[in-house]
Amino acid sequence: MTLILAIESSCDETAVAIINENHELLANVVSSQIDTHRLYGGVVPEIASRLHVENIGVVLEQAIEQAKLDLHDLDAIAVTKGPGLVGSLHVGLQAAKTLALAYRKPLIGVHHIAGHIYANNLVDRMEYPCMALVVSGGHTELVYMDRPMHFEVIGTTYDDAIGEAFDKVARVAGLPYPGGPAIDRLAQKGEHRYDLPRPLHDKTYNFSFSGLKSAVINLAHNTRQRGETLVMEHLARSFEDVAIGVLVDKTIQASLDYKVKQIVVAGGVAANSYLRESMQKAVESTCPDIRLSIPPLWCCTDNAAMIASAALEMYQLKQFSDLSLSCKPMIDLEG
Repeated sequence: MTLILAIESSCDETAVAIINENHELLANVVSSQIDTHRLYGGVVPEIASRLHVENIGVVLEQAIEQAKLDLHDLDAIAVTKGPGLVGSLHVGLQAAKTLALAYRKPLIGVHHIAGHIYANNLVDRMEYPCMALVVSGGHTELVYMDRPMHFEVIGTTYDDAIGEAFDKVARVAGLPYPGGPAIDRLAQKGEHRYDLPRPLHDKTYNFSFSGLKSAVINLAHNTRQRGETLVMEHLARSFEDVAIGVLVDKTIQASLDYKVKQIVVAGGVAANSYLRESMQKAVESTCPDIRLSIPPLWCCTDNAAMIASAALEMYQLKQFSDLSLSCKPMIDLEG
């Protein structure tokens, strides 16, 4: 029975998971720093790396106890190699390399976005060719995959990622960090009352959210100048309608053009209720023969289970790293 331990520390979660060859999670421990970073309105890299140092040993010990295994039982050690905050990545990488060296286990360096995509394998085995919509605080991409661990980025954002746009709109609305969940909750109470521009409404697979973000900021500014009140519930709904609408429309079009068998949604913004609902309705009405996979809420945000899932594919393909592996904060998914 193949057993892989994975470490994720790319941003503000310290996480360790253990998976077997049947994609069964034997352990999944996550220590979040969100309450600390909320005080500053966003992630502070120096604080994040320091907390990873404090947490990594505890989280690792908890995962081993949860799985009821010994480190000698493992077949490989996996770790996020990038992208992410260099200080945070470094903590996880050093822990993984130490374990691999001490216990003489192969090392597997996993791309963070590949992990998000393969989180879907934990609940619904991926079928190829497939189209992945990657949506997070730092990424908005359409990724075509014709076989396991082979990524072709066919569309990306020219400016802000969708998660970043959510955070900035949330600040305009006076909502707390992180902005995505706050906007999503507020939008459920509102209606589409504000006319916002549809960004990059063309036939490409690329995205742009800077103009939409600016339109929201200008709307708020002009409303205040007129002495009027901006209804935040309606603003949140109007923003989500436009932003999510573009994501869904371009994903459906790309999936039809590339004749895929499955669409997978990945990343932190995959937890957005309106995106999940809209994508489901669009697939059912437009391309019912294409399977849709959206990971459960627990594995949308950063965790080591998704890194373990991707590492299992890499283990089977014998895609190993040596101990010279270094942090790659800006690594390309296609590289």
